[in-house]
Amino acid sequence: MNTPVEALATTEGNLKDRILHRLMRLAQDRWRTIILFIPFAWLLVFFLAPFFLVLKISVAETIIASPPFTPMIEWVDEGIMHVRVVVDNYAYLWEDDLYVNTYLNSLKISIVSTILCLLLGYPIAYAIVRSSHTTKHILLMLIILPFWTSFLLRVYAWLGLLADQGTINDLLLALGIIDEPIRMLYTTFAVYVGIVYTYVPFMILPLYANMEKLDWELLEAAADLGAKPMSTFFTVTLPLTLPGIIAGSLLVFIPATGEYVIPDLLGGGNVLMIGRVLYNEFNANVDWPVASAVAIALLILLVLPMMLYQHIQGKEAEGS
Repeated sequence: MNTPVEALATTEGNLKDRILHRLMRLAQDRWRTIILFIPFAWLLVFFLAPFFLVLKISVAETIIASPPFTPMIEWVDEGIMHVRVVVDNYAYLWEDDLYVNTYLNSLKISIVSTILCLLLGYPIAYAIVRSSHTTKHILLMLIILPFWTSFLLRVYAWLGLLADQGTINDLLLALGIIDEPIRMLYTTFAVYVGIVYTYVPFMILPLYANMEKLDWELLEAAADLGAKPMSTFFTVTLPLTLPGIIAGSLLVFIPATGEYVIPDLLGGGNVLMIGRVLYNEFNANVDWPVASAVAIALLILLVLPMMLYQHIQGKEAEGS
């Protein structure tokens, strides 16, 4: 039986342990808060703040001044605040066929490019996953290798390849396949080539990460049950790799829709995409409110499918 002195010492020891444990938890919670605050602060400064700035400009009117748009908030006599919001810029996007056709053309090019990247990237990712350990690392390095070179430099390289007197036409003429150069540069075909070449790694890497986690014994089980390779692919492999397909498609579709450099260099102004129109409105026409409305409409057009996908994914997770 413990004496009163021993009991008191035990109580003090337990109290010290509880206080120390409490202090450690407070320190961990504080560090966790600090760590979480950093990315949220980054998003606030570099995403939300510019977004609201562009949103504010999109509901202004164009004027000949610096900056070339009216302020949202004005102070009139006797300290009365006047808020001016103009939505005509958004209505103008629907009234002018240029913007509607440009949006539709951008969506068409980005959707086709995404499909081409998927058709090209899926078998490449599958081959990488099924290859040996050493070969896998070599192939992954070859996929990542273009990122070590400037994006602009890689696009410029295609100018020399696709030109009328470029490498591809010279090779085809030397082989006798064609009699005169084929017009490839400054066409929609050149834009597709540039986008697919640039963004196919963004399709391959998510697919590879998803396929790497697959249980390949399921394919063996399907084969043991008499399923043919094509049937196994569509009933087992394809459904299991659907998250990788969606992730890769989003990584390709979103930046391809607003692409400016590739259509400008390889399309030569003949292929109109929304990025080019946005640039012209800001710089050539100096119409910042309309340009901001174009940017906000493009952002909504790209964010809504992502939000819908996240909502459907959340419902499926709750159901499972």
